[in-house]
Amino acid sequence: MRRAAADAARVTGVLRVLAARTVEAALVVLALASLVFFALRLLPGDPARLVLGDAAGPIELARVRATLHLDEPLLAQYGRFLRGLATFDLGDSLRRPGTRAMARVAEALVPTSELAALGVLMGAVAGVAAGVAASGPWLAPRARLGIERALVVIAAAPLVAVAPVATWALAARMRLVPLPGDPDAGLSGLLFASALLAVPLAAHVGRIARAALLEIARAPFLLVASAKGGTAVRVWVVHALPAVAGPIVTVVASQLGALLGGAVVLERMFERRGLGTLMLEAYVTRDLPVLEGAVVAGGLLFVVAQTLGTALHATLDPRARETP
Repeated sequence: MRRAAADAARVTGVLRVLAARTVEAALVVLALASLVFFALRLLPGDPARLVLGDAAGPIELARVRATLHLDEPLLAQYGRFLRGLATFDLGDSLRRPGTRAMARVAEALVPTSELAALGVLMGAVAGVAAGVAASGPWLAPRARLGIERALVVIAAAPLVAVAPVATWALAARMRLVPLPGDPDAGLSGLLFASALLAVPLAAHVGRIARAALLEIARAPFLLVASAKGGTAVRVWVVHALPAVAGPIVTVVASQLGALLGGAVVLERMFERRGLGTLMLEAYVTRDLPVLEGAVVAGGLLFVVAQTLGTALHATLDPRARETP
């Protein structure tokens, strides 16, 4: 009976946190969408002339204004824009007439999501393994110190510097992996790009995991597990690691923004199809409906990942459920 009550309380607490974070996420997406909408319409300059250029005539400008509904009052435009977001319909792409803008965004969102998801998985696994190795009692102090210093250096290294060097060395020079932007690279190219994206995340996770494990190294429950005959590796992995899952999930969730930004940078750097490439293309070609949809979709992807990370943290750590 007590177990059932405890489980019900845990589920209720997780749902309460998830509901609160969902409302916050919706408000963040609304604020981002509003910022994008008003920035493109209130900044100096005519949006229609921005699309067509200075050489456009009045007939072409009037046609674009009608297409983008720029001839309507601003509040009417804003209401139309919000309805379009709610129904995933921002109109046609200006550069590809007959193709819905959100269809292009949805198509680009798939490879970006794959890249980011694999990057999170690989970074979390590698970071936890490094944290366990850097804190476990089975390594010599000098070896643990070396791992710790390596994690600090990797965490401080910018992705825009690491990715080109690693690609040149592993793909162009040694030919151990395919170029991530090669259309024929397939799964190998995706795994290599995801591994590059995972490197800074793994360093941050490794540092947090190491610090959290060392903090509970002398906890009574670990001493009891060791006294029962458990090996050092078993005690560390089976008993200690689950106890510090909360901080690890927290640092992964906090790094999601940088990771998604890194995914966009890698897509552009390697000319991979994805949301980052679409944003740049829409900006260069002045395809405003696609640009608006891509920016909002990127923000939505970030807040959804943050919300899921918060829910997972609340599931693992009772203290996180106390947050209103």
